Amino acid sequence: MNQWHQIRRILVAFMAIFVLMTSVACSTATPEASTAPDHSLNRVGQFDNLSRGDTTQGDQYADWVIQTSHGLIKDAYVRDNDKLGVVISKEVRPDDVKPLARSLAQGFRRSAPNHDLTVLVYAPDKQLILTAKYDSKTQQVNYQG
Repeated sequence: MNQWHQIRRILVAFMAIFVLMTSVACSTATPEASTAPDHSLNRVGQFDNLSRGDTTQGDQYADWVIQTSHGLIKDAYVRDNDKLGVVISKEVRPDDVKPLARSLAQGFRRSAPNHDLTVLVYAPDKQLILTAKYDSKTQQVNYQG
C-alpha cells in the first residue's frame, strides 16, 4: 500500500474516532414528537426530501453527524431512535465504509444505550451499500451488504 493510501486510512480512522468521541454531545436531548412526514425512502428505494429525524433529538443528531463528518457524510437521518442512515460522499473509499459504519454505530449507541441499533450506509447515488447492526447484548457489530 503506498503512503497516500496509508495516510488516507489514518485520516478516516481519526475522523471516525472523532465522531465516536464527540457523539455524547447530542445524547442528552429529550425526544419530542415531530410532525414532519417521513420522506426518507420512496417505493423504489430512492430518497425524496430527506427528513433528518422523526424526533427533535433524532433531527439534531443527524445534523450533528453531518456537521462533524468533515465532508465524509453528505446526508443523514434518524428513525425510531434506533436507525441511523447516512449518505457518504465520493471521498469515502470502499474499504473505509465498514470502519466508518462501525464508528457511527459505536457513537450512536451512546445516544441509545442498551438498545439494538442499525446504521444504514448509502452510496453517493443513494443506493444502500451496507447495513451495520449493533447488538447491545454482545456489543458486536454485524454487517450485511
